[in-house]
Order: sequence, then C-alpha cells, then structure tokens
Amino acid sequence: DVQLQASGGGLVQAGGSLRLSCAASGFTFDDYHICWFRQAPGKEREGISCISPSDSRTVYADSVKDRFTISSDNAKNTVSLQMNSLKPGDTAVYYCAAHFGWLDVGAVMESPEYEYDYWGQGTLVTVSS
Repeated sequence: DVQLQASGGGLVQAGGSLRLSCAASGFTFDDYHICWFRQAPGKEREGISCISPSDSRTVYADSVKDRFTISSDNAKNTVSLQMNSLKPGDTAVYYCAAHFGWLDVGAVMESPEYEYDYWGQGTLVTVSS
C-alpha cells in the first residue's frame, strides 16, 4: 500500500522550532518530488516547499524562505521540514504530498493539487504568541 505519513506537529511558542517528517512507502521514492503544503484556518492550502530526492534540488515559498529547510533521507524514504523562527502565522495543518515525474522542482510547487499522486494525512502545527 502507498503511504505518506506526516508527523512532528505540535504546540510551540513564537520563535521556536519544530521538525516535521514525512515517511513514504509503497512507491519508488526517487521517482517523485515530495512537497510540503499547509492550510491555515479559513485559508486555502498552499505549497511551501518541495524537494527532488533524486538530486536534492529544493524550492521554497517566500513566506518560509530562510526559516524552513527541507531535506530528504533516501535510505529511509523520508523527507523532513525543519521549521525555525516560527510565527503565529505559521499555524496550520501541514501536509506532505508526492508528485511523479521529471518537472523542475519549482514547477512542481506551482502545479495544481490534482496533479499530486499521493497525500499524507496532515499534522497540526500551532504557534502561540
């Protein structure tokens, strides 16, 4: 069975850090880009970062650039998102998703959600002020 298991969410104070993980199974990890999305209360889901596990190329949304770092551990089929300097505006449910193919990683993050092949269940991040 294909699975994307997101974990690591929680409650943190503003300025703090959290590390999210996305564990993938049931598909060939290197053939997919893995992206993180988030959905804040009352807002649309937005893509915030993607990585190509095959060559480690990354992309970030402006809202998280220089604060968040995405990385992959190909031996464990896991993608992590290190989130530093968290702000109350980062409060959201965070999802990981897998996109098959050979697009540039930047183009992947701009792709519509229906083009993503697999989605994780989401993990809640709450940043208190």
